Amino acid sequence: MTITTVLLIAVDLVAAVLLSFGLYYRRHHRRDLVVAFLGVNVGVLAVAAVLGTAEVALGLGLGLFGVLSIIRLRSSEISQREVAYYFSALAIGLMAGLPQSDPWPVVGLIALILAVMWAADHPRLLARSRHQIVRLDRAVADESELRNELAAQLGGVVTSLTVQELDLVNDTTLVDVRYRMVSRPVVERAKRDETSQAIGSLR
Repeated sequence: MTITTVLLIAVDLVAAVLLSFGLYYRRHHRRDLVVAFLGVNVGVLAVAAVLGTAEVALGLGLGLFGVLSIIRLRSSEISQREVAYYFSALAIGLMAGLPQSDPWPVVGLIALILAVMWAADHPRLLARSRHQIVRLDRAVADESELRNELAAQLGGVVTSLTVQELDLVNDTTLVDVRYRMVSRPVVERAKRDETSQAIGSLR
């Protein structure tokens, strides 16, 4: 085992720990996925190191991407954010496991992955954006009325909505809504405007 190989293994383990504990667990607190990220990373590292050719490792990487895609399609518990962490752990292990004559470009790419994940999943990035599945206790077929109702209930500006179920028998509406949080005065002003419009329509 060469010094380059040992260096890349050490870099991979440090990067996997930072990705799993320093970024993911610190922000999202799911222990089961920490185990999954570490297992994927070290497993890919070991297999790529044993196989030892770029062609085989490329096929391995594509196969694992396919497996993770199937997992994503068959599971409602894994979000798109967590899929990104899966792919990052896989990519780091794959790059570190391949035979290298110069380890520093690989180290730089691993650092780039960590930096991108740190920034992309930062709590302050798009902090006002929200996503909810909401069930209203009445059937609302009019999209404009539904948008106003959701804005009043959620306290934000609705940016997009998709009606998943309109139940006229049980008088309910199931909506996939994406919205942006706004300050309280803006919400209160929107509610006043809605009340004024309702009073005006009664007249």
